[in-house]
Amino acid sequence: MPSAHTTMNVSQVAKAAGVSTDTVRYYEKQGLISAPPRQPNGYRSYGEPHVGLVRFVRGAQALGFSLAEIKVILPQMAQGAFGRGEIEQQLEAKMAQIDAHMAQLRTLKKELQATFDALRCAPSKPVSTAQATAPDSGSGAGAAVVRRAFAKSSEQRDALRKSAQIGHQPTRRTPPSRDDCPR
Repeated sequence: MPSAHTTMNVSQVAKAAGVSTDTVRYYEKQGLISAPPRQPNGYRSYGEPHVGLVRFVRGAQALGFSLAEIKVILPQMAQGAFGRGEIEQQLEAKMAQIDAHMAQLRTLKKELQATFDALRCAPSKPVSTAQATAPDSGSGAGAAVVRRAFAKSSEQRDALRKSAQIGHQPTRRTPPSRDDCPR
């Protein structure tokens, strides 16, 4: 490993940090790492601190932080104004974002299941866009078309609500084989 005073070119920094040279240049262009001084031959002269920053940025990205979020943190770290409390706040906020995203994905999965369950054609028949659109559940995914053909009976709706309340997902994967598709 090079010492803190060793100068490195972009390919050496990239190799030491485990990224591509394009990544190092991109981070520099985005202001995530400072532009290094130039050698007399015009090459950038990076040091070990650049390798550390590139590794930090890559690690933070792996934890789900965006480059914009990382860019806000870096100056605070450089000034020594980013302690454990601030790190914990950032991590808790990221976990809350992930929880919210997971809730959105569960809603999307329910939408997909509702669309699947609403299919009324035989598997070998063509389907129109109107027939392949589930009713709107409030997420926006089915808002384009609300059709009576998709309406479930009150017993089916009650069963779906009850299964959603106890965390049970419908397991039926084969739609009814009714032949009411366009010909």
